[in-house]
Amino acid sequence: MKLLPRSLLWRTFLFVALLMMLSVAAWFAIFSTYEREPRARQLAQTLVSVANLTRAALISARPEARRELLRDLSEREGIHIYPADATDRIEPLPDRAFLHRVEELVKDQLGPATRLTLERDGERALFVSFRIDDSDEGDFWLALPRERIDRVFPLGWLGWGVAALLLSLLGAWLIVFRITRPLKALQQAAHKVGGGETPDRLDEGGPTELATVARAFNQMSAGLEQIDQDRALILAGISHDLRTPLTRLRMGIEMAADEGLREGMTADIEEMDKTIGQFLDFARSEGGEAQQDMDVAALLAELAVQYRRRGFAVQLATPTGLPSPATPPAAILPLRPQALRRAVSNLIDNALRYAGSESPVELALGTIDGEFSIEVRDLGPGIPPADVERMKRPFARLEGARTNAAGAGLGLAIVDRIARSHNGRLELLPRPGGGLIARLALRPAPPTPTAAS
Repeated sequence: MKLLPRSLLWRTFLFVALLMMLSVAAWFAIFSTYEREPRARQLAQTLVSVANLTRAALISARPEARRELLRDLSEREGIHIYPADATDRIEPLPDRAFLHRVEELVKDQLGPATRLTLERDGERALFVSFRIDDSDEGDFWLALPRERIDRVFPLGWLGWGVAALLLSLLGAWLIVFRITRPLKALQQAAHKVGGGETPDRLDEGGPTELATVARAFNQMSAGLEQIDQDRALILAGISHDLRTPLTRLRMGIEMAADEGLREGMTADIEEMDKTIGQFLDFARSEGGEAQQDMDVAALLAELAVQYRRRGFAVQLATPTGLPSPATPPAAILPLRPQALRRAVSNLIDNALRYAGSESPVELALGTIDGEFSIEVRDLGPGIPPADVERMKRPFARLEGARTNAAGAGLGLAIVDRIARSHNGRLELLPRPGGGLIARLALRPAPPTPTAAS
């Protein structure tokens, strides 16, 4: 459901609040059910007593004093006596279990011929029929104010009930907040780990279950950091141990007499050096470089100029499906400059390698659905949609046209890792008319939450 909040805090709080309100409603229904019988008996006994006392007073009073007696009952007690007639228009009792129970109890004591109604000849009151004696004087109506059956709900109790409910909801919110706050901190730390950063240690206090999770996460984070340090040390040794002999080989080759042999061996050594560089780039931790505001448009323009100076046809263009101009009004993003430069350079090198160094390559910068997109377009053989995700993995190669070029198969894997470290993604899309569009989609980094939040 779209209306249901996505955060665990509000989902749990709303669930607890709903349970509390349902519990209050259930208790109110139980109270009303069990309170109905005593209240019905009390009202029925009141009606029977008033009818009996009125009958006794009228029987014992002198005939000439009965009118005065009826006036006193009306003025002091609000009780009216009317003679019953066959033409009286009386309304049946409403369909309420309480009133029907009162009617049953009254008939049990005053006789089955007793009638009970709330409206007679347009007058609204609580009417009960009774007979003064067994003479032929007929029945009479005893009318009591309607307030006798209305249950007055005390507003004071309502206020206290609302206050208790609000305090309970506040307590529930505080409990849920104390549970979800460590989980939110864990979420933020896991997001940093996914982005290649080393998060701060989580607080290992609080409930046992949450403390255990925080302790395990801290151990995992420390282990990953140690692995990164060991990897950096190993790769530094590999770089030194391999590139030093390669340098000596290059110097020896320069002294060879055969020019053709010398050029071939030099090309092989350069390719080996590039392969080692790709291994180092792939294994390098991107979290070691601090983020800073960077003009992405200026970076693309600078790269295009550098490649054109080297004789490659690299130009700026408009992003696919977006109107001109190619550069959005504001392209300043918090990024890691060297990492992003390495990613875009890898995509350009990839396009030149597989499409041919003479083939034009287009760079484009734009916004799509609130995301900044960097596109590198070539006219090469492209990548089948079924192989797109596989080609982002290390050492993955196609069986077709893109397998003949040299390289370690790490270029796209490096770009994908850099994209994910910037809270983005790498998309490999078919280009209309043939070719490939390599798109880096970058989301603006959300503001870092403070400790108080």
